[in-house]
Amino acid sequence: MLKPRALMPAELYEYPKHLRALVAPTPAAPGVYLLYGESAQWPLYIGKSINIRSRLLAHLRTADEARLLKQTQRIECIRTAGEVGALLLESRLIKERQPLFNKRLRHNKRLSSLQITADGSVEVVNTTAFLPSALPLYGLFAHRRAAIEFVRTLADEHGLCLVVMGLEKSAGRACFRQQIRKCRGACCGHESLAEHQQRLLDALAQRLIYQWPYAGAVALHESHDALSEYHVINQWHYLGSYSTLAAAQQAPHRPPKAFDADSYKILLRPLLSTEHRIIELL
Repeated sequence: MLKPRALMPAELYEYPKHLRALVAPTPAAPGVYLLYGESAQWPLYIGKSINIRSRLLAHLRTADEARLLKQTQRIECIRTAGEVGALLLESRLIKERQPLFNKRLRHNKRLSSLQITADGSVEVVNTTAFLPSALPLYGLFAHRRAAIEFVRTLADEHGLCLVVMGLEKSAGRACFRQQIRKCRGACCGHESLAEHQQRLLDALAQRLIYQWPYAGAVALHESHDALSEYHVINQWHYLGSYSTLAAAQQAPHRPPKAFDADSYKILLRPLLSTEHRIIELL
């Protein structure tokens, strides 16, 4: 006798008809949306889109989100002038509200990065304030331990020497990792220090923190329909978004907000590309 076939989640999914009326009036424009359950203060989920209504309709058709949709009773929308503004606002609101169904994001009270000295040593430096640096910086890590663990992983993947990088003490001979073929031997002359240094820099290249490309603060301008926003940034510090250029010009004179790694990642491509109007603020 055949056993009854277990139903897959998609087959058990019930289309949330109660939400259709809530989605209908939402804007077909960029912005952030918040899904609320019984609590009027704490959202269940926060998302962003360049077309809020289209994104919400996609949610309704997604079986994997059935639990979220069943609990949703109210939808709040906040318009932005473009995708950059939506990304920045979404990141801030998730950190502030900590919604149940979002990946947890936190403001980093302390950030660490890597510097490579002339002799090939790796130094972990505090980049919480993220001030300009004479040497290139690599990676934004939540703490010193995470930065060191990252270097150890690179060492395993690229045959790097922990002694040469200053993470282990020298015993005056080949390091233990060279004996088990995890180090290519920069510690004992099997390869030059220059070769080791170049391989280390190549391995770190994708984690390079770009130097600030402007003389001072800038405003990144976005507009959609009648809505306009100027996102003010200085030395990769996001200083806020303003509806007028006059208001944006005052932002650099106010105390700077804390440096945020997520904002840096959001702003990197828009600021280095030619897709947006960038206004240098005096």
